[in-house]
Amino acid sequence: MDNFLSADDIRTRFSLAMSAMYQQEVPQYGTLMQLVATVNDRALEVDIALKDRLTASDEIGRLNLERHGAIRVGTAEELATLRQLFAVMGMFPVGYYDLSQAGVPVHSTAFRPVNDAALRRNPFRVFTSLLRPELIDDHALREKAAAILARRDIFTARCRELLQLHQQQGGLTREQATEFVAEALETFRWHAHSSVDSQTYQALNQQHRLIADVVCFPGCHINHLTPRTLDIDRVQQLMPSRGINPKTLIEGPPRRQVSILLRQTSFKALEEPIIFQDGHQGTHTARFGEIEQRGVALTPQGRALYDRLLNEAGSGEDNQQHQQHLAAIFRDFPDDETTLRQQGLAWFHYRLSEKGIATPPAQGESLEALIAEGRVLADPIIYEDFLPVSAAGIFQSNLGDRVQVRSAGQSSREAFEAALGAAVLDEMALYEERQQRSLSQCGIRPA
Repeated sequence: MDNFLSADDIRTRFSLAMSAMYQQEVPQYGTLMQLVATVNDRALEVDIALKDRLTASDEIGRLNLERHGAIRVGTAEELATLRQLFAVMGMFPVGYYDLSQAGVPVHSTAFRPVNDAALRRNPFRVFTSLLRPELIDDHALREKAAAILARRDIFTARCRELLQLHQQQGGLTREQATEFVAEALETFRWHAHSSVDSQTYQALNQQHRLIADVVCFPGCHINHLTPRTLDIDRVQQLMPSRGINPKTLIEGPPRRQVSILLRQTSFKALEEPIIFQDGHQGTHTARFGEIEQRGVALTPQGRALYDRLLNEAGSGEDNQQHQQHLAAIFRDFPDDETTLRQQGLAWFHYRLSEKGIATPPAQGESLEALIAEGRVLADPIIYEDFLPVSAAGIFQSNLGDRVQVRSAGQSSREAFEAALGAAVLDEMALYEERQQRSLSQCGIRPA
């Protein structure tokens, strides 16, 4: 039907509505958004080449819209229904992340847009984690958690009706989409009333704070929203001046000439008052603000080098020393676009320059020659996904800076996909397809 609102429009409406809701619930997030906007404006003022690059590759338009959220759910049914909900917004499960290896009892995927046009429009992502109840040591407590989760419905009745309507019609009208955004938002709203008594909460919290966060509330409240910055070191430096207490370390790779993958930091989780079913009052610590700086997506070869160097670098307790140590270790990772591209370490999007449009590539001309002549331009493809080590680091820093799970679970992608009701997409295949498609659009055939 011609009067269906596009998935891109629904996604943008939803991401803006969620951001507005989160600013009301967590005022420090609004302060963080203002700080990031100021730092981004300054970065573009002092680096004209960066501004020109972002403008030419359609990155500048998405910058202020860009953010990701994170949620945690407790059951397969919740996860499968979320898959349907995000599909309405043109968001699909990409990647499998096993956080249990870092002591966090969940495994996860990221719901996000996957094609070029949708990513340019609004690259909103939601990192979605599913609780792994088998990692609850106490059998009786595990059974109790399962029973609590089985009783709740994190979706409104009308949201479920609209999901069914979308599947029947193949879309939603403008009016239906407006209603859908409002109803879907309720799933992610914060509830100050716990769905359990104080004793149950304490028992689950003792197992792992994240378990209590998943099990003890009526919905899967958004636990952070993350704007994208162009200078995460500057934001980290300025946060205390805005009354924001940052986590100790910036997660991910060091500062570089050519940013790679993803760097993340956050402010400490808030202690929020809650009321238990037995009338007792307490506090819950889960929700925080995060910022990220995204760089170029790495190929499997580049990712293997990144993982090796990160493992070699280890972690630190002081951010300045940690970053200096990281930078020293990462000297072995090429830091210019030409080498990254020629060594096959990163993914690139190719496009014809005005010169290339005037004289299109002919059969047999090499890509390197076309780039050297200025007929083809190579833009780094932005990394749209996540890093399990960094995600676990963010989670742990906001759950008391201590690992509470004593034994890591075995990776279980098959179990996760069974709960999801679909296979997760391979992010590497998506990047490779984007690169190959851009070459084809330039009239360049694979060698």
